Amino acid sequence: MDPFTQGALGAALPLSLSNKKKLASTALLGCLAGMAPDLDVLIRSPTDPILFLEYHRQFTHSLIFIPLGALICAFLAYPLSKKAMTFTSSYLICFLGYGTHALLDACTSYGTLLAWPFSDTRFSWNNVSVVDPIVTLPLILMVILAIRKNSALFAKIGMLWVFFYLSFGVYQNHRVEAFGLSIANSRGHYPKEVSAKPGFGNLVLWKIIYEWEGFYYVDGVRSTSQLTSIEGDRVAKLDTNRDLPWLNPLSQQAEDLKRFNWFSQGYLAIAKNDALLVIDIRYSLLPNEVKAMWGIRFDPNAESDQHIEYVSDRDVSQNRTDALWDMLTGQYKGSEGN
Repeated sequence: MDPFTQGALGAALPLSLSNKKKLASTALLGCLAGMAPDLDVLIRSPTDPILFLEYHRQFTHSLIFIPLGALICAFLAYPLSKKAMTFTSSYLICFLGYGTHALLDACTSYGTLLAWPFSDTRFSWNNVSVVDPIVTLPLILMVILAIRKNSALFAKIGMLWVFFYLSFGVYQNHRVEAFGLSIANSRGHYPKEVSAKPGFGNLVLWKIIYEWEGFYYVDGVRSTSQLTSIEGDRVAKLDTNRDLPWLNPLSQQAEDLKRFNWFSQGYLAIAKNDALLVIDIRYSLLPNEVKAMWGIRFDPNAESDQHIEYVSDRDVSQNRTDALWDMLTGQYKGSEGN
């Protein structure tokens, strides 16, 4: 998730277990340790544009790395905390703060390598957006109150709020997945799996994706007291032989495609307006559209050792944000379910 949520949760957990004498120092160490795993975004290459996709949420987010990551944080932060606590106390606080990070990230759709190096599975539990102010702002407020009021009670309340919100996300996810299956069945489709992913910044709008006979179907769902479908689009699942017949399987571009496929958990397709652009269809501003936020572009004339081009598209034009607001507030009219 975003660094504000990670820092606040990293501070809230040790704060909730702290004594009243060192709440400010505890909050600072926990916050820094809670954000520290995302320093892996600095692992980049000027020649390999998707190297960061491999290393973000990799070893620094592994559960087995938590003791070492906490030790590094405690060592670096100890000059700031040695007047308020022992190194052992600093380490325990950093351990708690660091330990919250990967588990929170796994609640999103992005994918987190919790079991690295034993497994390259990208855990994504799909019960909260990568940015969600509804969970973040109350948590930050409780951390601030805990420090100002010198009371761990507020931090405990903040932790309970996060637990409640993430639990509600799990409930919403299962509810929307079941509704998504009914949408597929109504079309005469019987997919093996329907994936439900929370929309940007809320647990009301959801994106459902399923595969049927070589196509990915994408729809939006507004999940309140009733479930409302927002009809979407479909796109052909990537078939390398059909879509990129000229691609040399021994080339660097072919290897980059394998890496991007792993990162995207297989949700790949060719962009409708660019036959050389392979997109990750999991993320889009509007939940019912196939308009990816990122992808990789190929060059048929590239040298065998040349990498692909990484492309990012964050279109937040007024008409699209207006459409998002209409969906969120229920002004979009769709078919209802239970």
